[in-house]
Amino acid sequence: MTDSDTDTLAAQLAGLLDLTADRQVTSLRRLSGGANMETWSFDLSSDDRRQALILRRRPAGLAAMDDHSNPEKPAPNAATLQGLSLTVEAQLLRLARQAGVPVPTVVATSSAQDSLGEALVMTRLDGEALPQRILRDARFDAGRERLAFQCGEALGKLHAVALEDCPGELRDCSWEEDLNRLQGLCDHFGNPSAVHQLALEALRRQPEPATARVLCHGDFRLGNLLVGEDGLHGVLDWELAHIGYAGEDLGYLCANVWRFGGAQPVGGFGAYRQLLDGYRSAGGIAPDMRELKLFELYAALGWGLVCLTMLELHETGVDKGLERAAVGRRLSESEIDLLLLLEELQL
Repeated sequence: MTDSDTDTLAAQLAGLLDLTADRQVTSLRRLSGGANMETWSFDLSSDDRRQALILRRRPAGLAAMDDHSNPEKPAPNAATLQGLSLTVEAQLLRLARQAGVPVPTVVATSSAQDSLGEALVMTRLDGEALPQRILRDARFDAGRERLAFQCGEALGKLHAVALEDCPGELRDCSWEEDLNRLQGLCDHFGNPSAVHQLALEALRRQPEPATARVLCHGDFRLGNLLVGEDGLHGVLDWELAHIGYAGEDLGYLCANVWRFGGAQPVGGFGAYRQLLDGYRSAGGIAPDMRELKLFELYAALGWGLVCLTMLELHETGVDKGLERAAVGRRLSESEIDLLLLLEELQL
């Protein structure tokens, strides 16, 4: 992005925030982010105060995703590709904050029709988001000791949110419907992996999960968590939130892909017992270990389908960015994880 483009973005932010003459957007810079969102850091500055803020914005190119199918091969639904709208994310942040989950405060939102595009402005929390630093830097040693318990505690509070208070746009389907959704994605990609199909059939043979139906974050893992020297500071990136089973968020955090090479089973940094103790401390009814492992299997399958989605976006030219291609080539990792879990669970 050129200096001129950055100046334009700063002017659009000033318009959204309705700034007075004595306040201005300063220190605007692009942060490393996920495949589906731009993330920017900036300050609102005046003579006597500075407010630290974050902008999350959907890149304009992603609007093309809705048109990336052809009549013979319908694309996965928009939620699979793009996630929830940032307006819905803002609603979820407010609900989570009311429940006691550490999240940023929403400052403003804009729609796709506005000059800024679909965007969310929120307060900037202190903390580190890069998994490799969190897992390896000595300054996070004490925080890592607390982190698994704190993650369980945050999920316990989130899962206590009343479903009737949740936005109506959230995906909410039964276990059978969800497995059918995954089958539809496998079929869409031409079932390139026998291992994926094997894992899906194994999940179909299992009874419906015993844990409660709750508001799930959907992507609760390092990379979407802000961590300080004292542990968890914030839960970010709510674009995959949905109504699901309590065990899903817990098992997702334990999936091998989200351990980032760490030796511990919970996010690479903690033990199962710490996570579940934290969850129970917030009133959550924790799954047994078999159900937790089944949701690790479910998460590994979901990651494989994400890899295939990213690969298709790259190969069809919808988004030729390097990040899409890099994620797509990791398909075999999901197959290895699935085979190991299938063996462990004797499925």
